[in-house]
Amino acid sequence: MYFIDPHIHMVSRTTNDYQAMRAAGIVAVIEPAFWLGQARTEASSFKDYFSTLVGWERFRASQFGIKHYCTIGLNSKEANNEALAEKVMELLPLFAAKEGVVAIGEIGYDDQTPAEDKYFRLQIELALKFHLPIMVHTPHRDKKNGTIRSMNVLKEHGVSPNMVVIDHNNEETAKCVLDNGYWAAFTIYPNTKMGNERMADVVKQYGSERIIVDSSADWGVSDPLSVPKTAALMLEKGISREDVHLTCYQNALTAYSQSGQMNESDWSNEMTIQQDSLFEGNSILRGQESQDITFNNIIKN
Repeated sequence: MYFIDPHIHMVSRTTNDYQAMRAAGIVAVIEPAFWLGQARTEASSFKDYFSTLVGWERFRASQFGIKHYCTIGLNSKEANNEALAEKVMELLPLFAAKEGVVAIGEIGYDDQTPAEDKYFRLQIELALKFHLPIMVHTPHRDKKNGTIRSMNVLKEHGVSPNMVVIDHNNEETAKCVLDNGYWAAFTIYPNTKMGNERMADVVKQYGSERIIVDSSADWGVSDPLSVPKTAALMLEKGISREDVHLTCYQNALTAYSQSGQMNESDWSNEMTIQQDSLFEGNSILRGQESQDITFNNIIKN
């Protein structure tokens, strides 16, 4: 089977991760703009980071046979620095229309402060202006209320639930998100957000409609192979191949292809990678001998 990981922070990961992911069947990833673990102090830091997402990281992934997309946004945690947030908001329209940007995100609430609410709403309006889907980060604290509040705000702004992926769900939020017509994403993150055993139980309970599995792998203790590992577990537990395909591939493609930026044909044909290819004068080679690597077509999940 082949997989899409629709929420993973590859700037924090290694080339070994890319190689392992492609070997495990991951053919495309979506990298949301997020918090880097340390607060940024200058808008130029955001500009360089956004440039990396639409530039170098996209190229780096391609050298390992993986199609890379991203979302652009001001994360909720850093929205609380209002002086900086205002400057970042001026940058976002410059990147929202770039090739490979499939959504505005991840946006939403962290501590549910007035500043977070202000910039969540402004970025919802930005997504509407650019006709882009929205990736919503739900808070780790007071998750249920934060999730319900996010949906209420989206409704206030007239956003179609079909254009919104609400992420980091758990058993407490799954029903209300699905009942309101949103895409419900689940992050398989060791020890904290959601384990793959629990994920399999969620799919057994709710089925595969509008449910998306992702890893959210980043600079913390996380696993870039969470999606294929969860898929394997679901098959072991008797979940149908069709449901695994929907939750670990097709639903993400359907949701984010509404951007007009993501198409299965981007990765479904055979491709040969020349490792000495350059991006702005740089390759992924660090003195190694270049090889040509061919990745087979066609995806048959």
